[in-house]
Amino acid sequence: MKIYPLQFQPILKDKIWGGTKLKTYLNKPIISDITGESWEISSVENDVSIIANGFFEGKSLNELINEFPESVLGTKVYKQFGKKFPLLFKYLDAREDLSIQVHPNDQLAKNRHNSFGKTEMWYVMQADIDARLIVGFKEKSSPEEYLKSLNNKTIIDILDVKKVKKGDVFFIETGTVHAIGSGTVIAEIQQTSDITYRIYDFDREDAHGNTRELHVDLALDAINYNVVDAKKNYFKVENEANLMIDCPYFTTNFIPLDGERICNKNKQSFSVFMCVEGDFELIYKEDVYKYKTGDTLLIPAEMTDFVVKGKASVLEIYIS
Repeated sequence: MKIYPLQFQPILKDKIWGGTKLKTYLNKPIISDITGESWEISSVENDVSIIANGFFEGKSLNELINEFPESVLGTKVYKQFGKKFPLLFKYLDAREDLSIQVHPNDQLAKNRHNSFGKTEMWYVMQADIDARLIVGFKEKSSPEEYLKSLNNKTIIDILDVKKVKKGDVFFIETGTVHAIGSGTVIAEIQQTSDITYRIYDFDREDAHGNTRELHVDLALDAINYNVVDAKKNYFKVENEANLMIDCPYFTTNFIPLDGERICNKNKQSFSVFMCVEGDFELIYKEDVYKYKTGDTLLIPAEMTDFVVKGKASVLEIYIS
């Protein structure tokens, strides 16, 4: 296999709550005023990423994995997941509030949808003044209180609304009721799943007067009614991999790059770098690759020794 860092054509998604920051802030090639998501690396059915650079340009992620499973995924990841790429990487622009929603765990998702569950994390790349997120309940709740508050349209009153700023990190375990608030740009890392139970959508209508489907009953036994501690603190030691999230589905480090960092990998897992601020270079053997804010790259597991250099904030994700 020809080894080099892979980039992909962004899969752009118009959403009722989307805006234009993916273009103005992250330089994505959007053509509408309501683009909410840029799927950076995806193997979701009907939304499989296409390689945008180098020797394999034009080939799909799934085709490359089928041809070189261990070289791309890594020995451990291939053993665990076979030829399935297990994570999904996105940037989101919330011009308006997203719906209040919840994701099922692995067992529920497999039984109902033959899918993975959807554990995810958010890194706040940009936040307007007074931007907020919803993560879980203020106090321990119950199915009865949840249904009553929905019927009364007071669901927000029992949820934990948090003011956010750039650099904040949230770990959204399955079962956590959540919503991304308006005025935020988010980097999102999640299991490969597109299963969402929409609980409340603020009664909004699209241009044709239609409301979006709700999944109130499906959410009943998917919700964790306990209080959760979703916001995560982390260190920011320069040129080091500072641990943010370590869970069974992915590990995420924060690298505040100001100079140079030597990276050594062990072939067990692929790595993904999301450049959330600044510019950097990746040097592999004698080749130099340049990246900027909003770029996402997949580093095949076979690529074990390389250097990153520049002034940037980088999320490093792999499966440990």
